[in-house]
Amino acid sequence: MTADAETRTADLELIQRILPHRYPFLMVDRVEDITVNESAVGIKNVTFNEPHFQGHFPGKPIMPGVTIIEAMAQTAGVLVGVSMDVIDREMLIYFMSVEKAKFRRMVVPGDVLKMHVTALRGGGRVWKFSGRAEVEGRLACSAEFTAMMDLLGE
Repeated sequence: MTADAETRTADLELIQRILPHRYPFLMVDRVEDITVNESAVGIKNVTFNEPHFQGHFPGKPIMPGVTIIEAMAQTAGVLVGVSMDVIDREMLIYFMSVEKAKFRRMVVPGDVLKMHVTALRGGGRVWKFSGRAEVEGRLACSAEFTAMMDLLGE
């Protein structure tokens, strides 16, 4: 599958053809409602067997805020991959900044985290996004973040 105007959903197979992340650091299971160069919605099924829950916190597992932001960023990475048609090409993505991060609700095992990302600026190597992560329609986290895309070998 290659990217085109009709690519609206990315399943796990397509996500792995775009992002370099793998278990245990792949934080998005599906990306829906992809609008090229504009927005996408990532889905993360939060499960107790994820490694960070062993220490954050024993007896009261809470998804760390930084991993929620990472999940939003990975959703944005899929949006960029589809938008720039870099499926099956080696691309690394580097955070450049995270701004205005706010946390409003705990995310726990059993939750379905939906990450809504919107491109504020992009089209080249550097993209800026606005993101919000929700559980059952309730805001868990919001942030703006900037990332650089590095196509290896180019």
